[in-house]
Amino acid sequence: MARNSSEPDGAFRSRTSETHMRIRDDVISGKLKPGTKLKIEHLSREIGVGATPVREALSSLVSDGLVVREDQRGFRVAGISSQEFDELLYVRSCVEERALRLSIERGGPDWEEGIVLAQYRLRAIAPSDRYDPDWERCHRNFHLALNAGSGSETLLRLCSQFFDENSRYRHLSRCGGGRAPRDLSDEHDGIAEAALARDPDLAVERLMTHYNRTGKLLRQALKDIEKGSQ
Repeated sequence: MARNSSEPDGAFRSRTSETHMRIRDDVISGKLKPGTKLKIEHLSREIGVGATPVREALSSLVSDGLVVREDQRGFRVAGISSQEFDELLYVRSCVEERALRLSIERGGPDWEEGIVLAQYRLRAIAPSDRYDPDWERCHRNFHLALNAGSGSETLLRLCSQFFDENSRYRHLSRCGGGRAPRDLSDEHDGIAEAALARDPDLAVERLMTHYNRTGKLLRQALKDIEKGSQ
C-alpha cells in the first residue's frame, strides 16, 4: 500500500510511528532474532502498511541501534555480543548517572508526580520471565521518569535508546524480571525513594546496583549463548 498523495501528513506520521513500534517490539522481544534479514516487502505485508512507512521505520531503528543497514543489501537486526553488552552497560550507567543527578537537582513537582505514578503502575503488574508488553511499557516509563527532570532532551533520548538496547539483551538472554533471584519491586522502590528524598548519591548507588545485578545475570547468559553457537 503506497502512500496516498492526498493523505494528511499526520496520518502518515502516525502509521510510520505505529510501524516503528511494531518492529521495535519484535526486535526487543526476540521475535526477530539478531542477524535476521528485514525484507521491506515481507514486513509491509505482515504489518499491513506500505513500503514507505516500513523503510522510514527501519531507518529510525538504525539510529536506535536495534537495526543495521548494509550497503546494497538492505536491513538486518543488529547482532549481539558480550563485549557490546559491556560497552552498553558502561555508557548507559554514565549517561543515566548524570541524568538522574540533574533530575534530582532540577526536577519540580511534575517530576516527582511522574515518578510516583510510574512506580504505582509498575508495581501493579507482576514481572514475568516471558515478554509482557504491559510490564515492559511500565518498566520503561519508570526508568525514563527518573530522568525526566534533567531538562536535557539529548540525555532523555540517549536514556530511551539505551533502555531499549538493554531490554533486547535481557530478553534474548532469557533473563526476564520474574526469573532473577531478587525483588525487583523492592529495588525500584528503593531507587524512587532516594530520588524523591533528593539524595543523589544514594539514588545513583541504588540505580547502579540495580543495573549491575542485571548485568551479572546477562553476562553469564550471553556466555552460554556464545558457547552454544560455536
